[in-house]
Amino acid sequence: MNTRNPTTLAAGASLSRRGLLVQAAAAALAAPWVANSHAAANVAGGRPITLVVSYPAGGGADLIARIIAPRMADALGQSVVVDNKPGASGQLAASQVARATADGATLLLDASSFAVNPSLFPKLPYDSAKAFTPLAVLATFPNVLVCTPSFSARSVKDVIQLARARPGEVTYASSGNGSAQHLAGAMFEGRAGVQLLHIPYRGGGPALNDVMGGQVPLFFANVASSLGHIQAGKLRPLAVTSAVRARSLPDVPTMVEAGLPGFEVLEWNPLLAPAGLPADAKATLVAAIRKALADPEVLGRVRQLGGDVFADTSQQSAGKFIAAQQEQWARVVRERKISVG
Repeated sequence: MNTRNPTTLAAGASLSRRGLLVQAAAAALAAPWVANSHAAANVAGGRPITLVVSYPAGGGADLIARIIAPRMADALGQSVVVDNKPGASGQLAASQVARATADGATLLLDASSFAVNPSLFPKLPYDSAKAFTPLAVLATFPNVLVCTPSFSARSVKDVIQLARARPGEVTYASSGNGSAQHLAGAMFEGRAGVQLLHIPYRGGGPALNDVMGGQVPLFFANVASSLGHIQAGKLRPLAVTSAVRARSLPDVPTMVEAGLPGFEVLEWNPLLAPAGLPADAKATLVAAIRKALADPEVLGRVRQLGGDVFADTSQQSAGKFIAAQQEQWARVVRERKISVG
């Protein structure tokens, strides 16, 4: 789904993922990163490790890759290269990694669309459940239900009441069919027992602009990309989709607090290797990832983007988390009859 990663909140709250594009570009010039340490490399014979990113440079997945790569290089004692291979909702990058030699030299850094694609597309060029070895979930990012400032609904409860009074008339925007915003809206319909009208756009930017302009009233926005507009009064937040309130929006309730039990939608970034990765290589990579995520600068930059590092620092539950997300979205896609057509 593409559209789900500063040392103080006050300094970081006004920056968005897109606002950090310049920093990401500068980081790209420094790639590949080579560790300063002299630790003996024992992954792929010390060859450079490539993080194949499923989305373009400057996007959320790319930025997370460029945040984590230098710290992984330091931990491993070998270079780490970021290689963007966007296209087909992440399928091009995933296909490349699925076919790669399982020695740890080629890894997939994807987005939460990885868990949606098996249900959204009738046939994939790989088996999501069998072609990969999950290493980690790097970071999670909540969405926030925002509305046009002049929209009559002042709360989630008001939205539900309005939708029940006018079934199929209250509209919400998304960055396209099958996108994170579309699926969040579909889950909202199912949990609230309402029928909204989905308006797909070609990208999150145009969708967000039309919501601010009043053409469409509702949008499940990424917290990072919408925070500046919220602070400027161009968008009004109604609820965040995480289980706990967002650090950057402490006064905005969660969907659960707003009256929808069990409602949680996160965008997230998994890191996976090809299936068959040797146990020692997996252990080395996971240890390097854990060390990188524990770095205060990495944590600060992820929080600056409106997210947090994966709750399980051991990464032992990363595979279970991915499987649970696949099951959750399979149910939503099936029940709401979502297609990419």
